[in-house]
This record gives sequence, structure tokens and C-alpha cells, in this order.
Amino acid sequence: MPFDRWLQRRTGGRVNILGKSALPTLLLTTTGRKSGEPRTVPLIYAHDGDSFVVTASNWGQQHHPAWSANLIACADAVVALPGGRDVPVQTLLAEGDERDRVWPLVTKVWPAYDTYVVRSGRDIRVFVLTP
Repeated sequence: MPFDRWLQRRTGGRVNILGKSALPTLLLTTTGRKSGEPRTVPLIYAHDGDSFVVTASNWGQQHHPAWSANLIACADAVVALPGGRDVPVQTLLAEGDERDRVWPLVTKVWPAYDTYVVRSGRDIRVFVLTP
């Protein structure tokens, strides 16, 4: 993971450890809820107008990833986009009708998210990141 973050930063998000990225990927930097330190994670995203939609799928594991709890604790974050542009964002945990509206946006980009719901047995958190 650290090498992947370094590689994506170094190439402006164009390359990750799997090679040249065919999926839209951003680097999300949150503030650690316990440490207060910056925490960066690469994520697949979908566009929703000017906003970005990301899922806390954790590859279908049975627990939520730590970065999603960081966003719940502090809604301020930074998104690094391909090309090296950093964008401060406000985050919103999508729930109810809003979650139902944005879920198809992310599954269109990565259909396996539906499989992750079944595999994990949990409601996968979905966040809208607004500049």
C-alpha cells in the first residue's frame, strides 16, 4: 500500500501497482481519528457532477476500512486527482435516498461492489466528496 500511494503520487495517478490504471482512481487523504496524522488511501471513484463518490468496500471484507471511520469523525479531506491536482473536499456519508441515488454511479464504474455487499454481509459505506 505505501508503495502504491507513492507510485500514484509520482505518476499523477496514471499508474498504480497493477500497471496503467484503466479505472478512475484518486488518492484520499483523511485525518486519523486517533492519531491526528494524515492517512492516504487510493480509491476508485465515480463522478456526481463536480463531486466524487467513493465506497468503503474494503474489497468485500466483513469490516469497514479505517479511512471511512476517519471521514465520519472529520468531514474535511483532500483528494489528489490524476495530473497531480489536490482538491480540498467536504465529505458526506450517503444514507437513505441519497445512497440509493449514488450507488449505481459507483457500480457502473466497478460492478464488483455489488458482489462485495454479498461477500461482506454489511451495508457498504458510500461517501460523496464535494469540493
